[in-house]
Amino acid sequence: MLQSRLAFIGGGNMAEAILGGLLASGYPLSQCVVTEPLQARCEFLHSKYPGLQVLSGPQANYLAVNGSESASHTAALVDNGSVHINPTAASESFSPAEVVILAVKPQVLRGVVTDLGSTLHQRQPLVISIAAGIETSAIARFMAEGASSGSSGSDATAPTQIQHEDLPAVIRAMPNTPALVNEGATGLYATLDTTPAQRLVAESLLGAVSKQVSWVDQESLIDTVTGISGSGPAYFFLMMEAMEDAAVKLGMDRETAKELTIQTCLGAAKMAQSSSDDLKTLRVKVTSPQGTTDAAIKTFEQGGFRDLVAASVTAADSRSKSLATELCGPGKESKL
Repeated sequence: MLQSRLAFIGGGNMAEAILGGLLASGYPLSQCVVTEPLQARCEFLHSKYPGLQVLSGPQANYLAVNGSESASHTAALVDNGSVHINPTAASESFSPAEVVILAVKPQVLRGVVTDLGSTLHQRQPLVISIAAGIETSAIARFMAEGASSGSSGSDATAPTQIQHEDLPAVIRAMPNTPALVNEGATGLYATLDTTPAQRLVAESLLGAVSKQVSWVDQESLIDTVTGISGSGPAYFFLMMEAMEDAAVKLGMDRETAKELTIQTCLGAAKMAQSSSDDLKTLRVKVTSPQGTTDAAIKTFEQGGFRDLVAASVTAADSRSKSLATELCGPGKESKL
């Protein structure tokens, strides 16, 4: 695996899942830095991954992306309170990030990226965002806003206008929560200026926790990825919950119902994954006419099961699209 210097901006569950998967596959800890505003979370990450560079404080994101030229520079930032850093790395210098993974909530992404805009413009790392709903063009606009306002010049009232083509390449990723157990599915979309090498980097990083990594050639399809695999685990949890409840109502104890339901779901998924048959053929093969499965399937169909699933996936897709409007403002961004 390519071993670029990684900066995780945000140290939540998904960032940790990616980090943990990378480390388990042999990625060097020394090539990773994480920023996280919550001190308790910083302490947790530091205790779980001894030696990991975990930063917090007003200048944490800047230091993670830009790096520092010397150990004394790092120490000065710590001394003046700009950065809080785990003790094992307090006297270290930091190399600039080659890949920046934006792993913050969509609601705070704009502020984070704008603050980093000038540094991202100068350093030109690959930017990978796992924030739901925020388009690559919006991320580019945030970077441009930050880079323009942060640019120095003789006329302070006329900040330099940064063009999109001068900004780092952006890849948008939609992993899902099974990445926490290295069973994730991830959709990826890259802007046109992303190089094949950068695509390979993103694929390798997300592949550390995803059994399936799929590229889409239209960014709108990332919203569909959200509707299928991003939100999908909850659909299966709901289905399993309903099956468990039905078994309990029929007299089975809850623990047995849960165990049978989970294994049935897991077994069906493994059959689907390993078989050359399509999903419809697999269903037909286990549905004997006039049998018990047939009775259940007919009840599903009569209840509008397919329409309900389609409506649910469409609702998730639509909600992903509406997040962009809510968080970035109305109107379409110019495409990169």
